[in-house]
Amino acid sequence: MSGFHEVRFPDDIAYGAVGGPAYSTTIAEAASGHEHRNANWSQARGRWNVATGIKNRQQWEEVIAFFRARKGRAYGFRFKDWSDYSAIAAPIGTGDGTTTDFQLVKRYSSGGVYEDRIITKPVAGTVKIYLNGVEQTSGWSVDTTTGVVTFTTAPANGVAITADFEFDVPVRFDTDHLTFSIETFEHGQWADIPIVEIRT
Repeated sequence: MSGFHEVRFPDDIAYGAVGGPAYSTTIAEAASGHEHRNANWSQARGRWNVATGIKNRQQWEEVIAFFRARKGRAYGFRFKDWSDYSAIAAPIGTGDGTTTDFQLVKRYSSGGVYEDRIITKPVAGTVKIYLNGVEQTSGWSVDTTTGVVTFTTAPANGVAITADFEFDVPVRFDTDHLTFSIETFEHGQWADIPIVEIRT
């Protein structure tokens, strides 16, 4: 049993989560001290601990209900990473007069090096599409479960296609067991509640 639920983890709890992007790197060190480094992943994968965002009884009850509905690690869900959830004027393609489908992408650039992040979970109502910098208020649609923008008529050859949008991260719980100790009726102590980004 596995799948994805198009539901977002509670924003107020996500706001207090601790974590961020992570990579996997293999390092082979020679006797001389020289290193050979191999990047195992082409893109980062986010990890967070959401237990740090739980501040009261109502929130912990929300987390318990959310965890049970997802069956622990079985079902993925949406998560708002408050440190990185939007893009402005993001290039998503160039028209060729034929192609009508374009994937939302966010580009990260530093020192002449860039990484393109495929966005599969845009937030409904936040996507704006531009052709050569001019906003298009009609003639296109976006699938909020895949991040694919579809034009009614293919953009003309050479036309720059850009987008503004907010997005969620597809994640799952990285545990099948919640651990909690009650201190008072209103307060308690959670062990870590890890979530991890999933590829969709």
